[in-house]
Amino acid sequence: MGTDLIRRTALTAGVLAAAAGGIAAPAVAAHAAPAVKAPAVQVQADGKAGGERQLDVRYEAQPNFFYCGPAAARNALSVQGKAISVDAMAREMGTTENGTDSINDITPVLNKETGKNDAYRSVELPTGKADTKQTDTLRADVVRTVDQGRAVVANIAGTTSDTTGTTHSFEGGHYISVVGYHDNGRIVTIADSANPDQASYQITIDNLADWIATRGYATS
Repeated sequence: MGTDLIRRTALTAGVLAAAAGGIAAPAVAAHAAPAVKAPAVQVQADGKAGGERQLDVRYEAQPNFFYCGPAAARNALSVQGKAISVDAMAREMGTTENGTDSINDITPVLNKETGKNDAYRSVELPTGKADTKQTDTLRADVVRTVDQGRAVVANIAGTTSDTTGTTHSFEGGHYISVVGYHDNGRIVTIADSANPDQASYQITIDNLADWIATRGYATS
């Protein structure tokens, strides 16, 4: 049942509007900037200090409305110094205009490109809202993965607010990368391929856990 629940992802703008009762999610679609023109996310690798760490992301925006899965994986792998074609990853993930079905389709590609069969594993959050145990597990997973020099890839759905109060809404589903943490993992940094004007932002781990709920994430 859990796998079925997370087998949903970014849809076309029209389907997003229908899925959200007429409210379309922003900038996942055709307005995303071409990958070659996207600016770099301004997070630098500065080591772990005071319960925080940021990874150096070579950011690219997704080139179309349905490539958020491959783009999130591509941005995540860039922190390892890898530059991989989103088209090649999309083929391996089985990505279509309906998106990438599940985090379980992304984890094997992350492992392949990292060069270790067990570098990443999938974690499902099948409930409609994350409980304390799930949130604490996510926090530990993010801290451990980032400390290993890797990024987490998360399949999210719904609406949340970042630490500045800005709203990020993907009612039809989306994929993001988690590329850093602060305050011992209570705040996390997101690399988001949907909109290069909001390429990087921070949210609380509680909001991230609820955003992932019903879906899942890939972690070390």
